[in-house]
Amino acid sequence: MQDETETEFEDTNGNWSWWPSWRPTSMSLLKTAEAKILACLHNDVWARFVTLPDHNRIWSLTVTNKTARRTSEQAPKTPLVMVHGFGGGVGLWIRNLDALSRSRPVHAFDLLGFGRSSRPSFPTDAELAEDQSVASIEQWRETVGLERMILLGHSLGGYLATSYAIRYPERVSHLILVDPWGFPERPAPEANENAGQNLEVRRPAPPRWVKAVASVFSLFNPLAVIRAAGPWGPGLVTRFRPDFKRKFEDLFDDNTMTEYLYHCNAQTPSGEVGFRAMSESLGWAKRPMLQRVHLLPPSLPVTMLYGSRSWVDNASGHKVAQIRGQSPTRIMVIPNASHHVYADEYEEFNNVVQKLCDTVD
Repeated sequence: MQDETETEFEDTNGNWSWWPSWRPTSMSLLKTAEAKILACLHNDVWARFVTLPDHNRIWSLTVTNKTARRTSEQAPKTPLVMVHGFGGGVGLWIRNLDALSRSRPVHAFDLLGFGRSSRPSFPTDAELAEDQSVASIEQWRETVGLERMILLGHSLGGYLATSYAIRYPERVSHLILVDPWGFPERPAPEANENAGQNLEVRRPAPPRWVKAVASVFSLFNPLAVIRAAGPWGPGLVTRFRPDFKRKFEDLFDDNTMTEYLYHCNAQTPSGEVGFRAMSESLGWAKRPMLQRVHLLPPSLPVTMLYGSRSWVDNASGHKVAQIRGQSPTRIMVIPNASHHVYADEYEEFNNVVQKLCDTVD
């Protein structure tokens, strides 16, 4: 594994200069946690920072099959590019990178503002924040030198991947969306009330205290509680996300994955500021993607993968298919998987994605 010389991204806000001593995290600790995860890979890995024209850096992995590398007479295949979701990073693909790189190169990167990538300021306007993220993906592609790619995005990554495919359709051979966030439109309050009039028992409205708590939390960045917890932050992540330890327990018998998640999300807020700009209360997207999927090129194959036990409603996938009409659109549901389909049922996920990739040269 190759690694460029790196410098730590420090918090330059003097008003908060005491935070690093309060939070038991740093980019060095994130690097160490990630290295332990990536040590599980068997194929060749090239890990490096990709410097964009605006001098921001995107932390990137390229995974290739050792045996395929020796058969140089074979024509190179369209690479697969994987985009993680909110609060994630390249380490979360640990169950997928080896399997999916058997027949083609696989690229994974930390989104701008997340993981080990640069953490610049994001606009508070939803469209501008989305534009900044999508532009960084295109700058990354251009710098890496990819002409076309199979683009796979999970959750927030699926939202941004779709936005990217709308803007740069000539660069995407197949769009694979895994439990994508931000597609449905927020139901109008009056629509809920009208629906309730036809029922004998109307669904009760949320209590005032629930609305009050949601209003308070909307004033803060989504991951502020992890930073505010200081030395209790790692334990907080382990306590509230024990599922991440279980998902990878055959690889690590300790808290490696929850520690990785903590160090990804306890750093200076950046990408989450952009996410907050793109979302409104209770996680709805301000600019729902269902309003724009008709802008995808009709010839572009789109596959939407959902977990049967996910909080993401796969009804949005069927609406996408309806909107696209005769355009190639598939909706697939993987049994027994939650929102993190790629980890819960990774063998089935890898098989499905591999078959989809095999349809592209």
